[in-house]
Order: sequence, then C-alpha cells, then structure tokens
Amino acid sequence: MTTKTVLTELVDQAFERNSFPEAAGDKAVTCLADFLSCALEAADLPWSRQSFALAAGRTGDCAIVGEAGGFTAEDAAFANAVRGHGLVREDMHAGSLSHMGVVIWPVLLALASEAADLKTRPLDAAIAGYEIGGRVGRALMTPEMARLFRPTGLIGPLSGTLAGALLLGLDRQTTVNALALVINTAGGLNEWPHSGADDMYFHPGFASRNALTAIRLARLGAHGSASAVDGVAGLFAAFGRQKAPREITLYPEGECEIMAVFNKEVPACNFAQSPCQVALAAARRVAAGDSIKAIHLSTYDAALNYPGCAYSGPFETPLQAKMSIYFGMAAAIARGEIAEANYSMLDDPRIAELIGMTSVSISDELNSAFPARQGARVRIETMAGAVIEEALDDIRSASPDLVRERLSKVAAKRLGSRQTADLDRAIDHMAQGGNNTASLAALAILTRSQVEERVS
Repeated sequence: MTTKTVLTELVDQAFERNSFPEAAGDKAVTCLADFLSCALEAADLPWSRQSFALAAGRTGDCAIVGEAGGFTAEDAAFANAVRGHGLVREDMHAGSLSHMGVVIWPVLLALASEAADLKTRPLDAAIAGYEIGGRVGRALMTPEMARLFRPTGLIGPLSGTLAGALLLGLDRQTTVNALALVINTAGGLNEWPHSGADDMYFHPGFASRNALTAIRLARLGAHGSASAVDGVAGLFAAFGRQKAPREITLYPEGECEIMAVFNKEVPACNFAQSPCQVALAAARRVAAGDSIKAIHLSTYDAALNYPGCAYSGPFETPLQAKMSIYFGMAAAIARGEIAEANYSMLDDPRIAELIGMTSVSISDELNSAFPARQGARVRIETMAGAVIEEALDDIRSASPDLVRERLSKVAAKRLGSRQTADLDRAIDHMAQGGNNTASLAALAILTRSQVEERVS
C-alpha cells in the first residue's frame, strides 16, 4: 500500500470530486474555444509548421487542428500544443504563472479521438487538470524561480496528465504512477527571452507528449515515486529549493482554479496585458493637434522581474516584442490598436521614439494586489501640458463572446463556412450539457481541414 504523500493526497481529492458548478463548465468551454482559436490562427507560423512536419509519415486517428488527415496521439498533442501557444494569446493562470490550457486540451483531444471507452466527462477532466496545476503552481512558483524555469514546463505536465488519467478512468494507483512519472519530465528554461529564440513555443508540446507517455507507461504497470512532489529530491526540492507544503488542497470551499484563468485580449505576455490596455485608453484621450511628451507606467514587481518584460530593445524577433511591456505599450499607442500586426513592426521609428519617452515604477498598491489582480496605472504628459491618467485594477479579459467571435472568424478562413457552423454547434452542444467523449471526439474531427495537408 502506498504511503500517504502530497501526491497521493492530491489524487484522493481529485477522485472525490465528481461534479462542478455550472460556471466552471462554462469557463472550460470558453477555454476550449480559445485554445482552438489560437491553434487555428497560428497554424502557418514557423513553429507550427515545424511541429507539424514531425508528424509526416505517421498516421493515426487524431486531428492536428487546421490540417487534413489523421495522426498519432503523440504527434497530434505535440503539434496542437505548439499551435495553441503560437500567438502568445493562450489562457493564463496568474497564481501559477502558467498556461495550462495549451497542455490540457491537446491531451484530451488526442485521447478522445483515440479511444471510445472513456469514463469521465471531458470538461470535468479539464477542470481537474486546471485545479491541480493551479494549486501546485501557487505553492511552487516564485518570481525567482520563474526567472530561470518556465512555469508551464513545470506545471503543465501535471495538469495534462491528471486530466488525461481521469478521462480514461484510471484507478487511483495508476493515476499516482502516471503523475509521478510525468513529474520526472518537468522542465523548460527561461533563456529564450534573453536570446529571442523559439524555445518557448515548444514547451507545451513537450509537456503534452510527455503526459501521454506517462499515462501509457502507468497503464502498462510502470511505477513512479509517490513522493515525487514532496520527497527529498522531489519537485519542490529540485526546482523550488524548498520543502513542499504538508498539504495542498484541491477545490477549497468549493472554489475551482479554472475560475482564476483569464483569456487574453492582447496577443502578448500576460504581464503586458494591462499596460497595453491602459496605454491605449490614455493615448486615445490626447487632443487633436497635441502630442505625447512623456509616458509613465506604474506596475508590480512580478511584471518587471519576468524575463523579457522589462526589455526596451532593440528587437530582433516578434517574440521579444510580445514579451516587452515597453514595446507593447508603444506599439498600441503608435497604431491606435492592440493587434497581432503590432508585433511585426520591430524597426518602426515611432515605436522606438515612444519607448524612449517611457518610464516605469513599482506601485506598492499593485504589488500587494498581485496575483489576485494584475492592475496598471499610466500617466501621459503632452506637449501642450495636459496630464492624462488611466488605470485598471485588473487585466481586462477577453469576454466569452469575443473568444467565440475570434474562433468563428479564423475557422471560416481555414475550414470554410459550413464546417465553421458545425464547429460552433459542437461547442454550443458541449456548453449546453453535451459534455461527453463523443462530443469532444466529434469536435476534434471538425477542426480538420478538408484540403490536403502541407508538410514544410
């Protein structure tokens, strides 16, 4: 019999919960739609084409979003995770500093397509995946750790594996083994913001594929260390250089971590969201004929400490621009909008000029509110002497309607109007109670393109 550890306790808690509030299910549907929207829109970006090329020559039953044909579960999960992360517009959980949806949904889509005898409702499995990642991540991740290690690479494997294990109906011991094995794959370095390289895009791909591997090994009888979270060389000791909490509670007082997840308005780093939003709002109040003299942002420590966020240039890649709070604000002001196109203007002289006018300071008030709230304050001084101030107490999330609108728009371009209508109906069906494996498997099929796949 397995000795009680933090990991076995977490699994026990996950198995004890078999129903969730309607709001949690609605949020899961929004997160699924947001994932599909990002994956479709990113389908032709270089990292998406590279991950898709890995699947060439291996066929199976699983869909790669936006492509024709069927692929193996591992290949589909890897490619879909990379696509979901490709715009840097994926859903975000601030408490764990991680993006769990880009691991959870690829795993669930692959398993739903591959097997017919699944036990747990997909949305419920997803809610549990967000829960374990959120709770463990809150305890594990610190700003100091996040400067070195990618939170999604540490937390994502747990999230995807628990969601997948529940979907398959694995027993408790097999689930413990799967989670313990996947913890051994936790990783991902945060060197990419400094170099401008592409490492980041592939982190959720590794996590999704490793989650499937860990699940398969556990089903074959492989044993993992039940002390993989709190042991002397476990997750907390190895990465956090700290002891694990004696207890991590899932769903305390009925609360679900998925409700703390937000869907991005801005296709950029989490910490650039509210600064871009307040900067654009302030700039729109500059009077006709007047011009900007100085820009000042008040933010919180975590925003400036995360790699790449305080970088002010020069910019060699769109990813560097998407991570930079300075670039995001300046581009929003220069273009009068916050859009994907902003991050291709790396050499724009007006953006560089506005970055040069920008100063940043830390607000004690905003600091104390993080991570529950991620606010921003901006002050613009104009040449005519006007002082314009805008503030947000928290990030303005993309609404469910905006998420669905973005999905319908990009799906129509890639899949066609008829298939888009079918996809919309499939998501509506899940939202209205069709939370079953057949629904998710059908939805996965609807993400396939009807044109021949392109390998590049």
